[in-house]
Amino acid sequence: MYLSCNESQQIFYEVIEGDWTLPVLVFLHEGLGCRAMWKKFPNQLCERTGCPGLIYDRLGFGLSSSTIADRTIHYMHDSALHELPFVCSRCIPGCPFILIGHSDGGSISLIYGAERFPLLRGIITEAAHVFVENESIQGIRSVDESFRLGEMMGLFKYHGEKTERMFRAWADTWLSDWFQAWNIEYALPSLRCPMLIIQGRDDQYGTHRQVETILSKTSGMAQAVFLDRCGHAPHREMEETVLMVMSEFVERIVSAALP
Repeated sequence: MYLSCNESQQIFYEVIEGDWTLPVLVFLHEGLGCRAMWKKFPNQLCERTGCPGLIYDRLGFGLSSSTIADRTIHYMHDSALHELPFVCSRCIPGCPFILIGHSDGGSISLIYGAERFPLLRGIITEAAHVFVENESIQGIRSVDESFRLGEMMGLFKYHGEKTERMFRAWADTWLSDWFQAWNIEYALPSLRCPMLIIQGRDDQYGTHRQVETILSKTSGMAQAVFLDRCGHAPHREMEETVLMVMSEFVERIVSAALP
């Protein structure tokens, strides 16, 4: 389904049915991802928890419209504080929800959570970044070279004619000198909702320092799960384990809300 943002732009989204007395699970994709690249994972998690779900392509990705403006150092803030509230207010108005964000989607979740929106019940992140590490830069340089060599043609299946612009926006932003100062540590003390922070120990884009920083600086309850022999996409690489820990986290939030 499509949600109109203005006369020229639309956001593609999907609603997963479930028990609407429970929080909605809102899935936020990675920096080169989209709704379809989650594959069956959202449906599986919603089925296990009984929760409804919402998945959407951010502008510039998947089946949503292309972006118009170039990215700035605040591009994730734009997604967190403008696009995400707009989508939730139109697609799940008045519904409490839990954010589940992968990579960029995880950082967007943290930025959103720092604003303390009243309907937010919890946050789950996978491979979220709160600052730029050398490991991030080296990993992105490697992917950039693969893209230049034509080794990532699979992205065109998901993003179509937007693929080149989408990839260049991501890679050029993270590899630019001006983005090295990007840092959202200042926002972490404002986070007070329950959080589950998941990280693969072999993540090629970030280290344990991302997780440790989140845990040490947030003011709410935060639980970390490190996964051995796992890289940047835990829900794909260790699907069953991630389904289990996410389900348990969601169930704790639901139980805590019961009278």
